[in-house]
Order: sequence, then structure tokens, then C-alpha cells
Amino acid sequence: MRQRTDVPHGTLGLMVLKTLDVLGPLNGYAIARRIEQISGDLLAVNQGTLYPVLLKLEQEGAIESEWGTSENNRRARFYRMSRAGRKLLQAETRDWEQTTAMLGRFFELTAEDLT
Repeated sequence: MRQRTDVPHGTLGLMVLKTLDVLGPLNGYAIARRIEQISGDLLAVNQGTLYPVLLKLEQEGAIESEWGTSENNRRARFYRMSRAGRKLLQAETRDWEQTTAMLGRFFELTAEDLT
């Protein structure tokens, strides 16, 4: 199976927010694994890609973090969605749905549609 490692700009942040919205607080490793799992392993999420997104979302106030202990007894940062993050997720979801609907119309277009 082919793995994709590139996604449109901003998409990974949306995936992080949705993952935290559905699953609740998670550490970075768990977020990455869940995103890979949900994508059907078509997406590989590495630390160098994920952590700048987490930092950006935290600086924007969309997520909050605190130190805790992971499942394997290691110290880790756990991220959770903030109230501002929920609002951002709603807005981003509407934008994404609008964009994909528009693109869908183009992919369904045939020569007959234009005559």
C-alpha cells in the first residue's frame, strides 16, 4: 500500500483538532498514530511534521497542553482542545466541506455539461 506523507497546507491541523475532539486528550505520539490509523495508513505522520502543528495550534489558543505520564510510563505532553479550538474546528470543517464540494463538481464535469 502506498503511503502519502503530504497533505494540503492546514489539513494536518484540522486532523489534529478532529482527533482531539473525538478522542479527548492525547499525547503527540498517540495523535500521530490515530491520524495514521484513521487514514488507513495512507498518511505517515512524523514528529518533525506534527510538533510544529501542535505548537502553532497551542500558540493560537486552539489547544492546551500539560505534562503527564504516557501508557508506557514516560513523561509526555498531553494535548486537549480548548473552547477556541472547538470554534475553529467548526469553521474549518465548514470551509473544508465547501471546498471539497466545489472540487467534486469539477471532477464530475463532462464535455457535455459545457455545451
